[in-house]
Amino acid sequence: MSTQPEAPAPYALVVDDDGLIRMDAADILADAGFRTFEADDGDKAIALLEREQACIVLLFSDVQMPGTRNGFALARETAARWPHISIVIASGNVAPEPGDMPEGARFIGKPFSAAMVHQHVAEILPDGRKPDPLKDRNC
Repeated sequence: MSTQPEAPAPYALVVDDDGLIRMDAADILADAGFRTFEADDGDKAIALLEREQACIVLLFSDVQMPGTRNGFALARETAARWPHISIVIASGNVAPEPGDMPEGARFIGKPFSAAMVHQHVAEILPDGRKPDPLKDRNC
């Protein structure tokens, strides 16, 4: 009887200029089975995506950040350049207007809970790109 080696957990990129919120979001995604990369603004996120996009399946970003790209601009550029990456945008201050977010992206309000994040991620990621803890969830 042969056993297949377990596939490595997929990566999520968490982008938020608030270190505590970024750490909380990374912990929530780690609990869901992701490995995480972190960036504190959209410019650093793009640089990281250019290097690591092949293993990243999820972008989880704040809207309001320093740098030349806010979260909406980051989401649109990510969707255009790396369409395999699913996107969740979070904000406690700004709601998306028409055209702000790419098709298929999700918006959640802050403060967010682990259950809320897990549900949205489970709904938008195809089964083949979900980490094991999110597979077979009835969300």
